[in-house]
Amino acid sequence: MSTQTHISGAPRPLPGWAWHLGVIAFVLVWYAMYSQLIPVSEWIVSLLPVDRHSHTGEALAFFFYDVPKVMMLLTLIVFAMGVVRSFFSPEKTRALLSGKREGIGNAMSAGLGILTPFCSCSAVPLFIGFVSAGVPLGVTFSFLIAAPMVNEVALVLLVGLVGWQVAMTYLFFGLAIAIVAGFVIGKLHLEGWLQDWVQDIHSGATDVAVPEDESLTFSARYRLGIEAVREIFSKVWIWIILGIGMGALIHGYVPEDLMVQIMGADAWWSVPAAVVMGIPMYTNAAGVIPIVEALLGKGAALGTVLAFMMSVIALSLPEMIILRQVLTMRLIAVFVGVVASGILSVGFLFNMIF
Repeated sequence: MSTQTHISGAPRPLPGWAWHLGVIAFVLVWYAMYSQLIPVSEWIVSLLPVDRHSHTGEALAFFFYDVPKVMMLLTLIVFAMGVVRSFFSPEKTRALLSGKREGIGNAMSAGLGILTPFCSCSAVPLFIGFVSAGVPLGVTFSFLIAAPMVNEVALVLLVGLVGWQVAMTYLFFGLAIAIVAGFVIGKLHLEGWLQDWVQDIHSGATDVAVPEDESLTFSARYRLGIEAVREIFSKVWIWIILGIGMGALIHGYVPEDLMVQIMGADAWWSVPAAVVMGIPMYTNAAGVIPIVEALLGKGAALGTVLAFMMSVIALSLPEMIILRQVLTMRLIAVFVGVVASGILSVGFLFNMIF
């Protein structure tokens, strides 16, 4: 009798159709909110006692737009990857990719990056999702590099700015950097240099690990997606806010005239100097193109400017701050070193060719 009472008093689980409707409603609301991020951020800044076109106004508009954007991307992508993981365990994912020839996974991942016009910080959520799904580390880095650096937005803008020949050359070398850098990092077998909690997810040892039962209901799969969001969000949200906050300050107060003087110098050190200057900045391909146009118009060398552009959108300091919660400092140093070497090579080569 007591058992029957306990069962009847327990909350009844939602039926599968209710979960489907709930997820559809969530995606629709998510899209509606995401499409309004720019006007909402502008409205918030308009309520503050600052000039919208001042340095402070630019920084605040950047911050109020990018924080919810990255948070929303993180929520949606990690939820989706959590559901996907219920179908493909890390072991199966690794087994699938291990059947490919060496480098094929890096090329596929870099190709995916072309189709995802994310800035560097926006690409981090999908990077985390790849790692949590058991995708090899080198393959995830190929995506992380290609997504912000080589995408349709950057290519279309470059065609209009410097012509299709330069844009296609940029595409080729950008993909080469993403593929080769990911390949090298994968060959170094640095999975042990991930943060401990990411290693646990990668190995399937955390609370969000997927049961081996392949007959899970969609209700259970959706719950696993929600649990993945809770688990990962609690680890990285503060670092996302700090990283974007720093990027907003740099975005609003960057000294453009000084950069032109350095990148216009006819000296070997102009390319590495441009890369060093680009790393502390933070913007996406669309945001950096106007700076590139201004620099070229003032006489800066093409290879130097493109090296600067690559470092801004592929090696931004705010991205490193966010990745710090996922990667150890040793792995971040390897990532920066490998990618920076490729960017330097492209800068010097472009200055020789064009």
